[in-house]
Amino acid sequence: MFRRRRTDSGQPGNEPEGTDSGLGEAEPGPDDGGPGDGGPGEPEPGADEASPETAGMAGPWDAGDDVPSQERIDFGSLLVPSREGMEIQVSVVENQPAWITVMHGKSGLQLQAFAAPKSGGLWDEIRQEIATEVARSGGQSAEADGPFGVELRARITPADPVHGGRRGALEPVRFLGVDGPRWFLRGLISGPAATHEDQARPLEQVFAAVVVVRGDHPVPPRDLLEIRLPDEALQELGQEPPAPAEEGRWPLNPFERGPEITETR
Repeated sequence: MFRRRRTDSGQPGNEPEGTDSGLGEAEPGPDDGGPGDGGPGEPEPGADEASPETAGMAGPWDAGDDVPSQERIDFGSLLVPSREGMEIQVSVVENQPAWITVMHGKSGLQLQAFAAPKSGGLWDEIRQEIATEVARSGGQSAEADGPFGVELRARITPADPVHGGRRGALEPVRFLGVDGPRWFLRGLISGPAATHEDQARPLEQVFAAVVVVRGDHPVPPRDLLEIRLPDEALQELGQEPPAPAEEGRWPLNPFERGPEITETR
């Protein structure tokens, strides 16, 4: 069932203050109630290696691929796997869907798809920009080999600490990126899954099963690909689909946090 949830804050909760990577930044999800501050027992960024279960995964997929069949929810530019024990949230800014979060326990995986040039390579650029902004905001980051190639493992200062976190404390996150044919998919893992391999595995499997629907319409590189609410959600909310300013483009400020639509499995 889908339901609307509003947040008290007008800003993303766990985004490093001042961060702007050139793509719309969504906020990391809830953590485990004990934000990392670099203390003993917490792995440093880049400390973990890819697990055997996720190493060499074939996805994420392009809509034109021979995609393995499984249940997915259609969000327009993203077909997101729906699995038992997971909750799917759609964050809405000014009545326009901005990003999707898959929650598993206290960990979250945020998903956004962007237009990319035919030459690809956008993740290499964005990864460097994110690292620069994390450092400028007082955080830490390091590149590491993950199940989807090079990723960025970071500790960031959230703009609005959650679950009793201390303001100014650094919290671990993992930035994932995959370049596809004229699209770029970014994932952001937060919460316990950012540092615990066993808790990350279910979210990595979801990321690997995502299908990106780029479409043939022109969209400038780095622009967010359109996210649409499923018909079921719109019917329960009694709403009509919002009209984009241009096909495949939404006039939104991703730093502003709005209501969320949630489906629990």
